[in-house]
Amino acid sequence: MARRLAAIMFTDVVGFTASAQANEAAALARLREQQSLIRPIFGAHGGREVKSTGDGSLVEFESALKAMECAVEVQRRIRDRNQQGAGSPIEVRIGIHIGDVEEEGGDIFGDAVNVASRIVPLAEPGGVCLSAQVFDQVRNKFTGALESIGPRSLKGVTEPVVVYRVVLPWSKTGTPDREPGLPRIAVLPLTNISPDPKDEYFADGLTEELITVLSQIKGLRVISRTSVNQYKGTTKPLLQIGSELGADSVLEGSVRKAGDQLRIAVQLIDTRTDEHRWAQTYDRRFENVFAIQAEVAERTAAALKVELRRSEREAIEERPTSNLRAYESHLRGIEAFRRFQGWASGPNSDQEIIRHFEAAIREDPHFSAAYSYLANYLLAVMGIVRSGRETIPRTRELVKTALELNPESSDAHTAMGNLAFQADLDWTRAEAEFKRAIDLNPSSSTARFWYAYLLAALQRLEEARAEYRRAIELDPLWSLPRGNLISTYEYEGDLESATALCEKTVQSFPDEPGFLYRLAGLYAEAGRAAEAKKTLESVPVTSDLRSRSSRVGVLAELGDLRDARTLLRDWEEGRVPEYVPKAAVAAGFAVVGDRERALELLEADYREGDRLIWNFYQSTGFDSIREDPRFIALLREANLPVTLRRKVRSSRMGPGPGR
Repeated sequence: MARRLAAIMFTDVVGFTASAQANEAAALARLREQQSLIRPIFGAHGGREVKSTGDGSLVEFESALKAMECAVEVQRRIRDRNQQGAGSPIEVRIGIHIGDVEEEGGDIFGDAVNVASRIVPLAEPGGVCLSAQVFDQVRNKFTGALESIGPRSLKGVTEPVVVYRVVLPWSKTGTPDREPGLPRIAVLPLTNISPDPKDEYFADGLTEELITVLSQIKGLRVISRTSVNQYKGTTKPLLQIGSELGADSVLEGSVRKAGDQLRIAVQLIDTRTDEHRWAQTYDRRFENVFAIQAEVAERTAAALKVELRRSEREAIEERPTSNLRAYESHLRGIEAFRRFQGWASGPNSDQEIIRHFEAAIREDPHFSAAYSYLANYLLAVMGIVRSGRETIPRTRELVKTALELNPESSDAHTAMGNLAFQADLDWTRAEAEFKRAIDLNPSSSTARFWYAYLLAALQRLEEARAEYRRAIELDPLWSLPRGNLISTYEYEGDLESATALCEKTVQSFPDEPGFLYRLAGLYAEAGRAAEAKKTLESVPVTSDLRSRSSRVGVLAELGDLRDARTLLRDWEEGRVPEYVPKAAVAAGFAVVGDRERALELLEADYREGDRLIWNFYQSTGFDSIREDPRFIALLREANLPVTLRRKVRSSRMGPGPGR
């Protein structure tokens, strides 16, 4: 077989399968019209149609530039045809890649063909996407605008491929952080209009459940609960909400629960036009709540022209439990989890969350989602309000049972990945589990967040940044991914980028003082002492441990270790009531010069089961002991990199990870 370099273009008609099922004759007629319209354009630009792919074409070009110019002309002709109102609109996606191909029997094969075919779905309807290799070939020759949408993992391709989109002259300004071609929907908190105000939990829990059900549809991107919860009780116009969340559509409504009777009113609204896509009121008995959720998901998919696969329809229609008391306890747990604010919530809040999910499990021992939610909660707070010693054994049981009950649960695989990550330091298994969770639910910002955290711990920082950005895209008002994204630049020693991102984040989250502390610390680390002090003075002084330790960290970075020593003494003498991981305290001792005590605490942390060295070892706080054989031995035992991406500096303590 002869090998040659070629630019490969794939075209694909949007929605052909669904339209053929509805009216096969009309769909085939429209396909023939599309082919007669665009095939002459291939030849005019030096392209050779190798074969038809049913509802698209595989076309070979001698140059990437000719393929690009052909793609734009194809979309222009189709747009002109649609604007003339000649029948139902035709929409085509186009993907382009360049590489080696081999020809046999009139067909062509090779990675170039495979990559081009995988790029096609990333294009918007009526859009063109291309690989970085094509971009490099045409960047100084192509007259149109090109915009990066970041690295993308493509099926059958080992390494992520950086993908660009063509900003067509008639299109809107691009949005590079968004995954193109997929409708984005936000489920706003349902309003409780029940006679009993205590039924608020039901409306909140049902909102979460609708998000979960809609997330089963891989053709949608569903905004996560952290972001939509911030619109509870809002009076903001839907157009503004859609803009803030990057959502094309919003599902909103109300819930009235009276005894075993439900009235659920929902409506789907286009945030760009403020027009209703559909609306429905359901008057049903409580036992029919799962059927309502399934119907809402199916009608939403139909309204957004998303074709449901059989597996997705089965997942949507599956009842998570047949025990309504268990379901009520589960919803109460979700609502308590929503309100949880870590240290600031106090121990009663922590116990309330656990109590509700355990009640759901007692009522229905086969309720997989309750096991998964409780496991993910315990793993989220491990190392923050709970130690690994008390968390890990219980969580192992929960995750094992959740997966036995539902092997296809994205939440259960996220928890399993988190166990392998935080408890076992088994990086390979953790990565496989997180990838499986994301494959099962591409809208899971939680799975993407923890996967990014793992990548950052292994110093795969470029990949970590890409995953954090995807988590932010899915949950734009969740602050944790942004804080950790800042950390990836710190770990690389790129203080300029870290500071610029932190300044922007402070503006986006003015009510979160943690980002002001981060910014003050970055200014101090960069030698901008006056700005650091001014920023620190702008943060209200409070007595809670998180604020106190953050303030101490900034002062230490500025060279003032007095408060650091006081806080460490308080911890040693038992005057700090909150749980603090020994690995975090160890960084403080390293900063104030007590290297022996720092190493003792790190070794105790590892030996006793918290094993949080992965979360702290890149911090500047440990730079004073980084060359110590005991520190290196711990890193090697944990299979962590011994060297850093950034330059090792003095013993002053810098900001720790965003979590």
